[in-house]
Amino acid sequence: MEISQLLKGVLDLAVLAVLRDDDGYGYDVLRRLRVAGLEEVGDASVYGTLRRLYKAGLLTSYVVPSEEGPHRKYYSLNEPGRRRLTESVSTWRSFASAMEQLLKEAK
Repeated sequence: MEISQLLKGVLDLAVLAVLRDDDGYGYDVLRRLRVAGLEEVGDASVYGTLRRLYKAGLLTSYVVPSEEGPHRKYYSLNEPGRRRLTESVSTWRSFASAMEQLLKEAK
């Protein structure tokens, strides 16, 4: 099974989780996902996910000037985003539990 296919289904949850405690800009979110073990995640996927979550009203954004290059657009989790994260975590845990049960039975 390809990791990229699995990532498509959980990237929203992963991005929301990364932004739970600390705001981040696109590359920072990408780096944090990779450090967490999602090395296969693509740049364009993360940037697209951030834009989509923002348009859905789950993130807020603000711009921070940078002396070393272009300004950085930071994203933060707002209250609707926190609610979605809580719901998604519950859904994920239920799904993962069901899959774990299926895999135990498949031995």
